[in-house]
Amino acid sequence: MNELLKKSIELREDGKKREALELAKVYVNNYPEDALGNYHCAWCFDILELEREAIPYYVKAIKRGLGGRELQGAYLGLGSTYRCIGEYERSEEILKKGMEVFPESREMEVFHAMTLYNLGDHSKAMEKLLKVLAETSKDSNIQSYSDAILYYSDKLNKRFI
Repeated sequence: MNELLKKSIELREDGKKREALELAKVYVNNYPEDALGNYHCAWCFDILELEREAIPYYVKAIKRGLGGRELQGAYLGLGSTYRCIGEYERSEEILKKGMEVFPESREMEVFHAMTLYNLGDHSKAMEKLLKVLAETSKDSNIQSYSDAILYYSDKLNKRFI
């Protein structure tokens, strides 16, 4: 990895968001086809709440062959970014693709649930969140009720009379 990109990542991790973005932009200007550089540049825009500016960098990172954990982060970041700017259908499309590529990604499911909420599918959103909670929580009290939480996750509107 290029030293300029490493420095940008270090700055971002140290909370120096603006400085990180400036270096990331310089890096991407020098290496416009670099998938990893585009991903980190998108991330820098995102943490500065400059969602619209992040989008083309996420898209390019994905198209340029980003892989592994970074690709997972790019799908999540792009899907979340579309949700944040109100493009809920695009968000759902990207997050579904991310869940296809990374079926073990529980965080992708949570972000998808947020998008489902914004699309008005509150029942499905709650079902997803409850399943993730029951299946991943380390809290012993949650775990003691995990079977019930899972059972009721898709029955929130059902009355048992």
